[in-house]
Amino acid sequence: MRRISFYFSLLSLLSVLFLLSCTPPPSPLSPVLYIFRLDPPALVEFSAGYQPVHEIPFSIPAGCQLNNVYPSPRGAYLAVELDCAFGQTVVWVDTDTGEVRQAYTESDSHFLAWDSNGQAAYLKVDSTGNPHIARVGVLSSAKENFVPITELTYDLSPKPNSDDFTFTFSRGMGLGSEMWLAQQNGNVVQQVAADKNNYLSFARWSPDGKQIAFIKIPDSPTPFTVGELWVMEADGSNARKLADADAGHGYAASWSLDGKRLAFVVRENPDDVKADQNASALVSNIYIVEVQSDKLTQLTHFQNARVETPVWSPDGNTIAFTVVLDDKINVYRADVLSGETTLIITESACCPAWMRK
Repeated sequence: MRRISFYFSLLSLLSVLFLLSCTPPPSPLSPVLYIFRLDPPALVEFSAGYQPVHEIPFSIPAGCQLNNVYPSPRGAYLAVELDCAFGQTVVWVDTDTGEVRQAYTESDSHFLAWDSNGQAAYLKVDSTGNPHIARVGVLSSAKENFVPITELTYDLSPKPNSDDFTFTFSRGMGLGSEMWLAQQNGNVVQQVAADKNNYLSFARWSPDGKQIAFIKIPDSPTPFTVGELWVMEADGSNARKLADADAGHGYAASWSLDGKRLAFVVRENPDDVKADQNASALVSNIYIVEVQSDKLTQLTHFQNARVETPVWSPDGNTIAFTVVLDDKINVYRADVLSGETTLIITESACCPAWMRK
């Protein structure tokens, strides 16, 4: 009887293993490009050949204006940040269903970063009341997970494929800034960098999690300056400058998928005093630097234009970006090898976002 029972159990196990072996593997994630079209307002999805294939209507509420669009590193969600009369707010957009929901309904909210699995994002919330950092899930917007790091945090960057993240804060103007590594949801922290003369901003991990790129912005009353693009090891060692970079406008550098290059914005009119005070006076282009050799290459060559944050395609062949030229705002793409630039959409648009879903 025991032998029959044993053989029956073995047969059941083999049947399960056979069924599992016949189950097709999950489909690989495919790159998808979204662009925000201003009129009529919508998030437009583009095919691999840069043809519009789908759009999600997105009306901006009265008293608000679009700040930026942040794609989840995995999955179908976009985070859209709005600047409103009452402060900033973040909304989730499910690109599969078209559903739009406010991420945090209790107070204002400022987007910091997606977590590495794309199922939640770190927000700075309630800035005028009880400011703190919260991790808010896309499927449970009403529930927040308090993150025990300083409310002075202005920059946060999750390490790829990890629960660790860096966060950066300043204790006040003239005191510079500090960057810390957080583990165990912020309960264990250690300092990895500090600079008494600069704000360490827009930290971005390399795809393999071994290096961190960031922008140094001078700690001064001047709102828009020339800063510096730096890179260091994950533990803060071997920090070195790669190139001069625009500072103050909110443009982060972007890693190529292989982790060998960084695309970033360079200010072309550093001696223009007006550009130090007026964001619209910036003249800029996108450059690429090879991290290992420091070789610098100018990618775009627009004249008298404001070329904004570069977004690297997942295949590493193309960079998308926004251009403000002659009071018109459009989205272009540039071939990384040839430098050839192409207008993606003829209507006024901004904020290209590549995602994998």
